[in-house]
Amino acid sequence: MSYIKNNYKNINFLNYLNPLNIKNELDRYIIGQNETKKIISVAVYNHYKRLYLLQLKNIFLEKSNIILIGPTGCGKTLMVKTLAKIINIPIIVVDATSFTEAGYVGDDVESIIQKLLHECDYDVELTERSIIYIDEIDKISKKTDFVSGKDVSGEGVQQSLLKLIEGISISVTSLIDKKNPQQNPQIFNIDTTNILFIAGGAFSGIENFILNRIDKESSFLDNKDNKNIIEKANTEDLINFGIIPEFLGRLPILAKFNELNEFELIYILTKSKNSLLKQFCYLFLIEGVEIKFTFSSIKEIAKIAVNKKIGARGLKSILENVLLNTMFLFPSKINLKLIIIYKEVILNNKKPIFIYK
Repeated sequence: MSYIKNNYKNINFLNYLNPLNIKNELDRYIIGQNETKKIISVAVYNHYKRLYLLQLKNIFLEKSNIILIGPTGCGKTLMVKTLAKIINIPIIVVDATSFTEAGYVGDDVESIIQKLLHECDYDVELTERSIIYIDEIDKISKKTDFVSGKDVSGEGVQQSLLKLIEGISISVTSLIDKKNPQQNPQIFNIDTTNILFIAGGAFSGIENFILNRIDKESSFLDNKDNKNIIEKANTEDLINFGIIPEFLGRLPILAKFNELNEFELIYILTKSKNSLLKQFCYLFLIEGVEIKFTFSSIKEIAKIAVNKKIGARGLKSILENVLLNTMFLFPSKINLKLIIIYKEVILNNKKPIFIYK
């Protein structure tokens, strides 16, 4: 991808990518999560406005990194990737669990920045204004060994990430030089001060900490509306979950994702850009066979995803499982014209309706 260089220096760029425009673009790709999209749109707009002021008048404003909370399959990673496309800024996605496995030594810091530098085509200035998304951040929560009373993982990784997020200068070589060591590799000095960091995680089980914090006799609990209890999460709940206060201090903006409901999953299956059902239809059409899903069958697919709490991410696996036998048999069928998937195919593994020419 060819990125717009130094767009944060151009006030016209800021006028075009105002928070409303950013959210409108996100609406084209992300279903639901309206309040979260507002929060992220404002945060990203303010971040690049900050860089513009810094370049124009040397006015220093602290950056506002973001932490995303929400169940798996609700669109956290997709939101960040879509955002990067909208503002035409490079982004890399790293998995926090790999930090735990490696102990997060210097090489890991270097590899993150190397990867971002490579994505920016070794443009140092662009690298220093890009985005790093740290996924599965909940997996490095502080954990205690109840026998020894000591932290056994998590806190040390969080401590190691603090300076990287706040801003340090790192000297790295190119990925090419790393794979093929040379006597005099080119050195790039990268300052992470103005890199926007976004961290995200499912935080499975945080609901218990939220419920414990909220008064049991409040009207919120009397209504038994615990489905979207994640909306009530705050920094205190994250600290109780195992995220250290110093780490949260460097991620001041908290954006919460709700679990996708049945209607939203149906929309994702049928109406979203490059929807899953369209993708599967193409697989059949390439061999001259049309496949149709009744509305009741689509509704059952969405219900399965809701009941299993696997969100949009699990829709593909459900479809693969449902269509396995059909995809196995249909290429060998002669003169097959149409396949109809009805409700019982999803519920009871019945055979689809095959219509021939």
